[in-house]
Amino acid sequence: MQTIHNKINKMFYKWLLVSLFMVVCMIVVGGLTRLTNSGLSITEWELFSGILPPLKKETWDNYFFLYKQIPQFKLLNSDMTLEQFKIIFYWEYFHRILGRLIGLFFLIPLIIFHFSKKINIKYLSTCYLILFLIIIQGFVGWYMVSSGLVIDTTVSHYRLSLHLSIAFLITVLIFWLVINFKNNTFKFFFNNKKGNYLFYILIFSIFFQVVIGAFVSGLDAGKIYQTWPLMNYTYFPNDLNITNFKEFFNFENHSLVQFYHRNIAYLIVIYILFLGYFILKNKIKKIIKAYYLLFSLIIIQVFLGIITLLSDLNMYLASAHQLTSLLLVLSAINLYYCHLK
Repeated sequence: MQTIHNKINKMFYKWLLVSLFMVVCMIVVGGLTRLTNSGLSITEWELFSGILPPLKKETWDNYFFLYKQIPQFKLLNSDMTLEQFKIIFYWEYFHRILGRLIGLFFLIPLIIFHFSKKINIKYLSTCYLILFLIIIQGFVGWYMVSSGLVIDTTVSHYRLSLHLSIAFLITVLIFWLVINFKNNTFKFFFNNKKGNYLFYILIFSIFFQVVIGAFVSGLDAGKIYQTWPLMNYTYFPNDLNITNFKEFFNFENHSLVQFYHRNIAYLIVIYILFLGYFILKNKIKKIIKAYYLLFSLIIIQVFLGIITLLSDLNMYLASAHQLTSLLLVLSAINLYYCHLK
């Protein structure tokens, strides 16, 4: 009996690890879909259809015809050929297929684990929440795409940030479950202890930076100022004319959004240095290794951000920058978990 229980536990742990890997891959593919401007190539939701790629010329012609009706084609890609269209089509196609696979891969084993009654209900309850978010993410994905089909040549950066935020949240929940299950614990993330707020500030600051980063990506704000450390010749962008306090919250302004993204990064670096000083001063040995991992990743992330900007937004560097932002979030979560142990 115990052997069966152990086998199911191992299967459950491996299932979580594979799910985590698949979601991370989804974020990378989603980022590349955005960077290649491929997200609007499929103009219909195709909730149940569209599983197979186009196999006939007539099908390709129909997809291309529908793409020709939207502003992105008319204003930006009017000289695009069918062969060029196929490239951006496949980016969005694989993005959608991977989303379907993740949904099925999470749903079917979860049903099996539920009826096996061998997995602690506390772990399963988190899985139900993750499944709910995966389903919601599908609707949000279409909600995002639909914003670029009528007036704009790209999707709404607000909806893009929501889509990315949910993806990060799903990843964090799976990761939190993985480390809890691995260590045979069930630690609640929110714990009203004074010492925890140092880590809450860190985690939510990085998460907020991810949201602003999505604004930068959605607005293509990285193309405005491609110099560092100054924005051309000034610290504050000189094309802005702020006349009242409300204009500081104008997240439609490309220059202002890039300015915020840069400076929040500086603040996060300063805060991580402060946190390191606090940890070393108080000799909190149990989290020193986790802190060094976090510190290494923030250095890599800042470096990638700078060279991505200076490289005229090289697609591979930009993708690495996004992936490292996810690893940075997970390393902050890991640091917090080690603090709770």
